[in-house]
Amino acid sequence: MGMTQARAVLLNLLVAALAIGTVAPLVWMVTVSLMPKGAAVATPPPFWPSHPTLANYRELLLPNGTGPYATDFKVLPAIVNSVALAVMATLLGLALTLPAGYAFAKLRFRGRTPLFRLLLALAVMPGQVALLPLFLMLKSVGLINTYAGVLAPGLAAVYGTVFVRQAVLAIPDEMLDAARIDGASEWRIFTRIVIPLLKPVTVTLALFTFLASWSDFLWPLIAITDQRRYTLPVALAAIGREHFKDTELMMAGAVVTTLPVLLLFLALQRYYFSGMLSGGIKG
Repeated sequence: MGMTQARAVLLNLLVAALAIGTVAPLVWMVTVSLMPKGAAVATPPPFWPSHPTLANYRELLLPNGTGPYATDFKVLPAIVNSVALAVMATLLGLALTLPAGYAFAKLRFRGRTPLFRLLLALAVMPGQVALLPLFLMLKSVGLINTYAGVLAPGLAAVYGTVFVRQAVLAIPDEMLDAARIDGASEWRIFTRIVIPLLKPVTVTLALFTFLASWSDFLWPLIAITDQRRYTLPVALAAIGREHFKDTELMMAGAVVTTLPVLLLFLALQRYYFSGMLSGGIKG
């Protein structure tokens, strides 16, 4: 075996090891969620359930389940809340960031460069810094403990505007100028020319926004005080605080949280990678 072949074999082995290290925790999460109560803490801990059961999912999800969790914390409504909020955040976020990215890339207006630099500065600021001022601001207008208050901070995400701008910069100015000469308005140019060309970027941004909203824990925890309005991560955390020893139930909750976004990513991965390439940095 030559040096080139040996390197190829070592590289493949390294990639395989990394893949196994990535997938193994996910597989263990699923297998533990199918174990009976107390099986996961046995010594040595099993990797595969000897007697698979869906009891943990029934206890977690059914409104009238046998255990206290589904009755007390209403996990199924929390899933509905998370889905509704994630969908609304995605649709509203796209409605704001797509036009903003196009404006920063192709329109000429006073203060465009300083404003964009300000956005870049805000992008590197930790989000935790703004939590207290944001809470006080929304409280003053009565949006705390409302879904509007949960949605408001992430609607015009800076990273989304920058991401769209970088993709729009790749569209030739000559194409847009030709449409203007033909009498097309800026809105018509944006909707009929720019948006179709940004399909991979739009799907990628929608995926980012949905995942961010679905998995967001800190801000819904601060903004929502009514258990009936809990999102899924907050509801599962509430269960975990009182029943932290029930590993199997917690893993069932982790599967319920992870599986939808994993399937969504796998379904849209073709657009995701294409969008990441389209949104690459351009001067």
